[in-house]
Amino acid sequence: MSTALFDLTGQTAIVTGTSRGLGQYFARALANAGADLVLTSRNKESLLPFENEIKSMGRKAVALSLDVRDQQSIERMVETAENSFGHLEILVNNAGCNVRKPAIDVTWEDWNLILDTNLRGSFFVAQAVARRMIPRNYGRIINIGSVTSVAGYAGLGPYGASRGGIRQLTMSLADDWGKHGITVNCLAPGWFRTEQNKVMYEDKEWVEYLCDRIPVKRPGLPNDLDTAVVFLAAESSRYITGQTLLVDGGISTGATRALLSSKKSEAGQKTEVI
Repeated sequence: MSTALFDLTGQTAIVTGTSRGLGQYFARALANAGADLVLTSRNKESLLPFENEIKSMGRKAVALSLDVRDQQSIERMVETAENSFGHLEILVNNAGCNVRKPAIDVTWEDWNLILDTNLRGSFFVAQAVARRMIPRNYGRIINIGSVTSVAGYAGLGPYGASRGGIRQLTMSLADDWGKHGITVNCLAPGWFRTEQNKVMYEDKEWVEYLCDRIPVKRPGLPNDLDTAVVFLAAESSRYITGQTLLVDGGISTGATRALLSSKKSEAGQKTEVI
């Protein structure tokens, strides 16, 4: 298979939310595949060390301020990105947030913060970038979803609503923009340790419970997403659009197993319920 299918040399990728966490891993993976990077965060100064890291890889990089809850901020970022590189081929819509609470305690403000950031922000960033992609009849938009795009979890009501919305939005935009040579897909990680959820991973019992529910028996490692984001950004995925790619170790299968008894069944095997 030709490596050209995964080569991003000469292309420009915007990755939103790159001050920490998975956003930085997405950006590194794209840079390793040859892409130049536009890095964004609400605090531009926080990006400078990472900008220098990308440049040390031999790629061009520019750090820009972006608040996805502010439409003018979105327009400024995308305009500056295009002026900096002259062309935009790839968008990774990664910026997001969460407020983890029981549903009964979620406030009006919590809901607005999460939905405005994760869903409305993703739409208007994609719209602003697509306006630059359409005249060139080419683009790759990757919306970052979650296993909560397809499954519900207690304490994640607004977050799950936003990520489920991302999945539906991805399909709609794929239909809208496919005729312009733009593919739109959703990359949906499972359980990965990030700054948002690291406190949960300090609970050994919870981690053991989580691993028991994941068929490959471990949480995700950040580099588990590298090939997926490059695949969706490259020519390799040219006939794939409107899809949700779950990188979750299989937890979305919902296949939890509980051993009921060590007693042998009539067939001579342990009885197990799925």
